[in-house]
Amino acid sequence: MPLKDIEIKAMKPREKNYRKADGGGLYIEVFPNGSKLWRWKFRVAGKEKRLALGAYPAVSLKDARAKRDEEKAKLSHGLDPALERKRGKVAAKISAANTFSSVAREYIERKMVAEARAKTTISKAHWFLEQLEPAIGNMPIAEVDQQMLLAALMRVQMRGRFETAKKCRSFASRVFRYAAATGRCSSDPAHLLKGALTTPKAKHYAAILEPTKLGELLRAIEVFSGGPVTKAALQIAPHVFVRPGELRHAEWSEFDFEAGIWNLPAGKMKARRPHSVPLSDQVKHMLLELREFTGSGKYVFPSAYGHSRPMSENTLNASFRRMGFDKDEVTAHGLRATASTLLNQSGLWNPDAIERALAHGESNATRGAYHRGLYWDERVRMAQWWSDYLDERRNVR
Repeated sequence: MPLKDIEIKAMKPREKNYRKADGGGLYIEVFPNGSKLWRWKFRVAGKEKRLALGAYPAVSLKDARAKRDEEKAKLSHGLDPALERKRGKVAAKISAANTFSSVAREYIERKMVAEARAKTTISKAHWFLEQLEPAIGNMPIAEVDQQMLLAALMRVQMRGRFETAKKCRSFASRVFRYAAATGRCSSDPAHLLKGALTTPKAKHYAAILEPTKLGELLRAIEVFSGGPVTKAALQIAPHVFVRPGELRHAEWSEFDFEAGIWNLPAGKMKARRPHSVPLSDQVKHMLLELREFTGSGKYVFPSAYGHSRPMSENTLNASFRRMGFDKDEVTAHGLRATASTLLNQSGLWNPDAIERALAHGESNATRGAYHRGLYWDERVRMAQWWSDYLDERRNVR
């Protein structure tokens, strides 16, 4: 006979727990401490099983019957309600453990650190994660949708960091794709937000593009009163036109002076491909002189605070300011634009050879490999011509 709510309220505890049936396998169990628990009894493949449906009065008689009917529907579809509940608990536990932050850190370790990406690239990835963590870091990655991610990105953008917001979106996209590939989520909500963020106006690195002004800079470097390591970096930088980070992290083991080549490993390069820089006679001479100061250590341009780490990323730009060149005139990165512009203006060199010298990526992998072989001899000649040109500009008063 079906139970009534007034009967359930009147049930008193006994020395031992006892049960009262409601119908359809539903019953309430009363415990000696006075608590009352709803359970549902059912059979799967001839085996009797029980499922807890909640405690009374938090779960009312009406609610208990509704839960019983819901579980019975699963049973009618060939599912084991007890097994489904266990699966749900496991899935919830896994989901809680697989937060956006935990998956992102796993991605950084397994895909970036393990693949020997550049230290600066890995450091930036951790920084992008820090920007996103306050909003979605503790959320199960499978539950982060595009609206939640957009809100996190907008928080970054509202601080005026438009480029950072775009890079955070790109980083998040890589994390979601990794999570999908490893079964932690089913889609990449970041992909849907490609056009949702403000695109900042392109900002070019300040660079000297006039030969006369370039001569002024080279003469200022020549009489620079800073330390010998900093001065050497300032003198060499215009000749090799690598990125500032690549110059700062140069290691003595990468140089083959006999062959006249600086071999940069893929992990240090923006395009993730190894890059070789032909060394002019002037650059070899400057490096060999510098080796007397720093050759016993790892880095060519070590920090002033210890040879175990490279020169600070602000050293070269700060030195330009000390020489009287402001940030709108010249930057360390802008020296690449100086070389590119003046080499192209000379009309002596194939533009593709100049692009290869700058380690600009190729959209076509086959074309990129072709260029590496085809333009090396021209790049060797171009490196020497460029160093000779810089000497001429420095000596023109």
